[in-house]
Amino acid sequence: MSSSPGSNGRSFDAILFDVGGVMLTNGWDHNERKLLLDQFNLDREAFESRHEKPNDAWERDLLTIGGYLKETLFYEPRSFTETDFIEAMKAVSVPIPTTAIPVVRDLAESGKYLVGTLNNESRYLHEYRMRKYGIDQYLDVQFCSAFLGMRKPDADIYRRALDILSLPGDRVVFIDDRANNAAAAAAAGMHAIRFQGEDNLREDLHLLDIL
Repeated sequence: MSSSPGSNGRSFDAILFDVGGVMLTNGWDHNERKLLLDQFNLDREAFESRHEKPNDAWERDLLTIGGYLKETLFYEPRSFTETDFIEAMKAVSVPIPTTAIPVVRDLAESGKYLVGTLNNESRYLHEYRMRKYGIDQYLDVQFCSAFLGMRKPDADIYRRALDILSLPGDRVVFIDDRANNAAAAAAAGMHAIRFQGEDNLREDLHLLDIL
């Protein structure tokens, strides 16, 4: 991996991507939860009232998927099994129509940059999603919240990623679809890009002489 200043005078060593909303649908956001709660004919209000605290622990790897589901669903008998529900969770995880996966692939194949993820996700769903869609083959690093025990947009997760990379923020590009996550990365010194589809991302990276 090497980098040199482009025509804009900037140079970068690492490109980090969010996953949900950038490459794939969100792993377990409100849209995915609504789909499954409707599919299994579950009370959405009751589920959501139990979701936030165990989800935070799950995405920090303080709970397993079984522990999360016990807190939110299987505190009482159900007409379906934990396996049934987990398989349904996996089924709603698919590439978004404007996925950045081809951009990730092109950057990885260029050999010019360290390519990685910086995302909030449970260990179970993150590892499944990376394998299922072959994304892991393009990655040099994976800064998943479950691996680091911290979540975006907390400042600590960006600082930890920079510490592990041993890079100053201005040598790192971070791409996320959520404005607050991009703003937090910018506050940590990274060059943040708000993801708005593959074509716009390619244009943004072209302006930085990256693609």
